[in-house]
Amino acid sequence: MDLASTTALLTDHYELTMLQAALHSGTAGRRAVFEVFARHLPHGRRYGVVAGTGRLLDALEAYVFDEASLEFLRRHVVDDVTADWLAQYRFSGDIYGYAEGDCYFPGSPMLRVEGTFGEAVVLETLVLSILNHDSAIASAASRMVHAAGGRPIIEMGSRRTHEMAGVASARAAYLAGFATTSNLEAGRRYGVPTAGTSAHAFTLLHDSERRAFAAQLAAAGPGTTLLVDTYDVERAVRMGVELAGAELGAVRIDSGDLATVAGDVRRLLDSLDAKKTKIVVTGDLDEYLIAALAIAPVDGYGVGTALVTGSGAPTASLVYKLVARADSADPGAPLRPVAKRSIGKPSRGGRKWAVRRIDGNGVARAEIVTTGAPEPGPHDRELLVPLVRAGSVVGRESLDDARARHRRALDELPGTARQLSRGDPAIHTEFVTA
Repeated sequence: MDLASTTALLTDHYELTMLQAALHSGTAGRRAVFEVFARHLPHGRRYGVVAGTGRLLDALEAYVFDEASLEFLRRHVVDDVTADWLAQYRFSGDIYGYAEGDCYFPGSPMLRVEGTFGEAVVLETLVLSILNHDSAIASAASRMVHAAGGRPIIEMGSRRTHEMAGVASARAAYLAGFATTSNLEAGRRYGVPTAGTSAHAFTLLHDSERRAFAAQLAAAGPGTTLLVDTYDVERAVRMGVELAGAELGAVRIDSGDLATVAGDVRRLLDSLDAKKTKIVVTGDLDEYLIAALAIAPVDGYGVGTALVTGSGAPTASLVYKLVARADSADPGAPLRPVAKRSIGKPSRGGRKWAVRRIDGNGVARAEIVTTGAPEPGPHDRELLVPLVRAGSVVGRESLDDARARHRRALDELPGTARQLSRGDPAIHTEFVTA
């Protein structure tokens, strides 16, 4: 196996030093339960979006210590006993989680990992790096989609982040309702629809704007989108309609007072009998600017920097905590709840289940988290689904399924969930000890 094909070293040094110490103390084989949850939602947001589950399942299957990684670890990190243990590593436990695309709230046990301490502890960094990033992006994207009010959004943030984070961001944004992405690897790897036409450089390359537009129209057809703010917007719009006719697909505006310019362009297009030509706006948009453009004659948006940085919240602040463990390595030893008591960073002990309390009108009212098997009401929805059983992935699904689930999950939340202003979570979390 090539080093690039294993995810085993996408981790922190201390995961393996903990494993080494546990192997020497004889505790690495104790059954353990870890849970992923957020103590709070970022920036006073009303809900979070679970994203990255599909990527995590792929990464788990590739979590194998090959010869190259073992050689590195023997030289720099672990002793031979630990290296020999890692050479045989394959996760053999169970993983349950909120289905991808669902919403989560503070305290939601959105992922539960069960196995021996040794095989579960080494997954912490991998789990958190994927879920924290993708959930942050999807949570921001969901707010943007709502602010857009049904107008399509293209994700175009690849050049503003790490190259692979751009791929993951495109996937998370599509899950949350974005229409397309500019990232071709996301299209190839995940089937996200791709879109794009030209940048200012294409116009500047040519001897005139007219020649640039003519070249683009010749290559892409009249349905293409022309970027009209390289020089003079009004002149460019007139030229585009002159060259393409009333069938010009769209014009893109990337600068200036977007609401004012869009209004001027719409009136101009209509006067030129290009009433079907759409207007797309880009340029440092976020959910607040998109909402501010709600009454402007805009047909679509392109979002980059704000999307790939989580619109101010680049992490979902998820943590991976041990909540139960056995007193011995005996497979039949009962699990004992354990919890942190750290000031400001407490955890709740015990393996947990979760149910979303739904009223008779189909509206979510509470997140019920229990340390015993749940007893859902007639309209309630159990939230944890099996993802991995005895080491085998059982919960893989299509990105379109997760995308559809997010629409349903958001529809069942109270109306306050869609407010962009800071506030409390849309539903509260109730903890019940069995």
